[in-house]
Amino acid sequence: MKYVFEMLDEVKSTKKIEDKIQVLQSYNSIWALKDVLRGTYDTSLEWDLPKGAPPFEANQGFNAPANLLQEHKQFKYLVIGEASKNLPKLRREMLYIKLLESIHPKDAEVVINMTSQKNITGVSKTVVQKAFPNLIPT
Repeated sequence: MKYVFEMLDEVKSTKKIEDKIQVLQSYNSIWALKDVLRGTYDTSLEWDLPKGAPPFEANQGFNAPANLLQEHKQFKYLVIGEASKNLPKLRREMLYIKLLESIHPKDAEVVINMTSQKNITGVSKTVVQKAFPNLIPT
């Protein structure tokens, strides 16, 4: 199975919008990718984290103890909402840092950009909405 950053790189490497949509749709069952796309482009989500990259120690990639394909489930504790309402700020930020330190460094970069809601180069909101019509509100 590919890392999330590899899936995004595959989409970025295609030139035509139709091809980008097709590549995204080929990963329809990968919820980690869909969560990253939604977290990046859904402006109704509010990340309850400081902006930018926190101080964390990236692992070497080849020895990442976890994978974003499983760890994306922790996103619910990082946004303002029901799951995170009783979570102290320090605990939330430590959870975020632990997540970043446990996944591949390039996936950690994807997560940092997502929580800053920084657009993904080569993967526009329009393309995401066409690939997954019900993922992001228009």
